Amino acid sequence: MQLSRTPSFTAVLVIAAALLAAPVPVSAEENVAKAIYLFQEDDKIVASNAQTGQFFDLRISAKEKILDKYVANGVAIVVTNQRYAGIGSFSGGWQSIRRIASEELVSAEVQDYSALLVTSDRLLSFSGRSGSWSQTKR
Repeated sequence: MQLSRTPSFTAVLVIAAALLAAPVPVSAEENVAKAIYLFQEDDKIVASNAQTGQFFDLRISAKEKILDKYVANGVAIVVTNQRYAGIGSFSGGWQSIRRIASEELVSAEVQDYSALLVTSDRLLSFSGRSGSWSQTKR
């Protein structure tokens, strides 16, 4: 009896499907195309996603004040006196996380699809791919 060393057609299809479904990581050498742009009006900030052709409004309440904005190619962060709001190329819109009373922003870094905010109380991370915030106490 002779064993075949060539994979079956079904096995090749399963392997090919797995490779196509696997996420493709962004390498350090890969340039992230500019996709996120911000435009500020009186009571809102409009984010334009050049990849999808969509616009997303971030409404600012009457007592809310914009303190700063940080924009990279695939992510943007808006800091107000009440919250941190983030948007990314693949996030589907603005996602906010509330500020803690008397919390001060120490530093912010945005690059590619990621943002890191260091506050007096927490480390906050925003993913422009998933649109999710994560946090830990300092």
